[in-house]
Amino acid sequence: AVLEESPGDDGGFKNVVLEVQGDSVYSKMKYEAGVHRVQRVPATETQGRVHTSTATVAVMPECDELDVQIDPKDLDISTMRSGGAGGQNVNKVETGVDMTHKPTGIRIKCTQERSQLKNKELAMTMLRGKLFEMEIEKREAEERERRGRQVGTGGRSEKIRTYNWKDSRCSDHRLGKNFPLSQFLNADIGPMINEMILKDQEELIKDMQAGVL
Repeated sequence: AVLEESPGDDGGFKNVVLEVQGDSVYSKMKYEAGVHRVQRVPATETQGRVHTSTATVAVMPECDELDVQIDPKDLDISTMRSGGAGGQNVNKVETGVDMTHKPTGIRIKCTQERSQLKNKELAMTMLRGKLFEMEIEKREAEERERRGRQVGTGGRSEKIRTYNWKDSRCSDHRLGKNFPLSQFLNADIGPMINEMILKDQEELIKDMQAGVL
């Protein structure tokens, strides 16, 4: 389900927030976190030159109030008018929520729901997810430093995959392996994720054998 979207100035989207549900979905989708690079020749390119663009993916687990405690005094909440479909009432009533977590500076805007209460609940859910993600990243960084390795960190600055339209190739830089681009475009990413899970498990076993853990 689409929770939030911001259109780009030149078409497409500048930002999209999705909710994905399923069995063990986070343990699989977390390997999609990082920088995805696209290489293609745009229709407007007359010299046949390959253009490169990137998209950064962050994957956050959904957590409840027991996982992350948020002090209401740390929140700065204001309301705003929502835009989009829903009739004239949507633009006249301030159902949108603009929430800022003062200790971290995280700001979340929610306007897609028709009621202010639902938008506030959604903003809180998204904030808990971001705070939980920050804590996970902190723990994983400490763990990687202790192990002395930097493999498949899932960090937002890590380039994980390149999609090359000219050669119909999808290159996973963590695996050092190429896949058919059509496989990814048809949403058949299971084999890529399974190989990442296997690689991660092999690294953990090596650490255990070396007495690192």
